[in-house]
Amino acid sequence: MPVSSPIRPVLDHLADLALWEAELAADPAAVRSSLLGRLGQVPDRRGRRGLRHPLVVVLVLTASATLVVGNDSVAAIWQWAARTSQDVLERIGARRDPLLDRFVVPSERTFRRILADLDADALDLATCGYAMDVVRGSAPAPVLACTPGPMEREQRRAVARTAEDRAPDGLLPGAAVDGKALCGARTATGRVFLVAAVAHGTGVILGQRQVPDKRGEATVVHDLLAPLDVAGMVLTLDALHTTKKTARLITNILYAHYILILKGNQPLTLHAAQALLAGTDAEFEQITTTDNDRGHARTERRTLRTAPTNDTLFPGARQVFRLRRDTGGLDGVRTGKEIVFGVTSLPADLAGPEHLNYHERQHWTVENRLHWVRDVTFHEDNSQLRTGTAPRALASFRNLGINTFRLNGRANIAHARRDLIHHDDAFAVYGI
Repeated sequence: MPVSSPIRPVLDHLADLALWEAELAADPAAVRSSLLGRLGQVPDRRGRRGLRHPLVVVLVLTASATLVVGNDSVAAIWQWAARTSQDVLERIGARRDPLLDRFVVPSERTFRRILADLDADALDLATCGYAMDVVRGSAPAPVLACTPGPMEREQRRAVARTAEDRAPDGLLPGAAVDGKALCGARTATGRVFLVAAVAHGTGVILGQRQVPDKRGEATVVHDLLAPLDVAGMVLTLDALHTTKKTARLITNILYAHYILILKGNQPLTLHAAQALLAGTDAEFEQITTTDNDRGHARTERRTLRTAPTNDTLFPGARQVFRLRRDTGGLDGVRTGKEIVFGVTSLPADLAGPEHLNYHERQHWTVENRLHWVRDVTFHEDNSQLRTGTAPRALASFRNLGINTFRLNGRANIAHARRDLIHHDDAFAVYGI
């Protein structure tokens, strides 16, 4: 047989593929790592011809690199991954180069090509599914190295806030739904808008979907929430989602409860709610609650009153509410006032004024504990990725990183990222 015959290289390549699959199946670390198993379920959209590196290898390296401070771009992620030890590469099923007799990391170009052509919905299901595995107890919680010495300042504040800001008795679990634009990213279809569901209190991201623009947020609620087990939960959404279709979806299909804000897009419902809630403070004294907050160089007083209603006002409606926010400086002088109206499917025996007030305040979890963290700590808005699914893919890995730190009980994400000094520490977080 001539030396230039292509048969021999093809046979060698097929043997390598079989060896990769056997090593991955026999690797006990892969069985222990829930994340590796989840990412292994993401379908590979590449053609089989010329395939050299398993998809899961790139995904695991990207997920681990995103945990570490400074790895906020594809170039930085690849540079960090290139220093991965041979033991770790063997455990995640990396390709072994027969000429070099060592496991190799895919090139930066391979990283970019794979991240730009992913099944992004499947990736979000995998990354958020890992968090749900930990919450349900079917997977071990992530373990992070900690800085020696006293407790970090933000961690101390989080402990103090938990002790001071206790939830009302009988509060149902809740989640906030809101969207965010990736300001620096562009694709062939324009800007990238992502809608996420975030658990109240814990800040764990439950799911994420992409929409064509800001106005498309309401159309993706079903796709976002349907894969999640939200039955019995309270979903808080802003006025953009206040539609009859969304209300019926949440109550009749998802068997959950909603808290929706009423504005000009539902004028008849808004005017009816205003009429039901009109009156003096004395008339609503028994169904009114007031909450005071102090922090970040400001004070806020939140006063909420309720009134009963029914389906004639809005599908599934059981109460309407008026929330007044009075804000000012630390001297106690009020300098601002805002009044908003809303509607909820929660009956009065499940949620009184104090419960609705707490849920509305917790809705800001999606801004404070997701959008702000991705922008400031992970520098998301500075990213200018413009190829395929890459912007959304990196956002998914940032969500995974945030979930990982939250599930470990860390309050300061930036501080936690700096704790992962050594490569092996980042992989050990996921049991790899």
